Amino acid sequence: MENMLVIQPLVALIAGILILIMPRLLNYVVAIYLILVGVLGLWPQLGSMNL
Repeated sequence: MENMLVIQPLVALIAGILILIMPRLLNYVVAIYLILVGVLGLWPQLGSMNL
């Protein structure tokens, strides 16, 4: 859980900088950000699943 707290603001900061530098990348940056946040949100739960 601690890793997510450190990584999420860092990813948001990088995404914001990229959007400011190249506004055309907005769709891609948002999509990648949402995918990363989703994966990081599921990461602790993936280890506890009994597949």
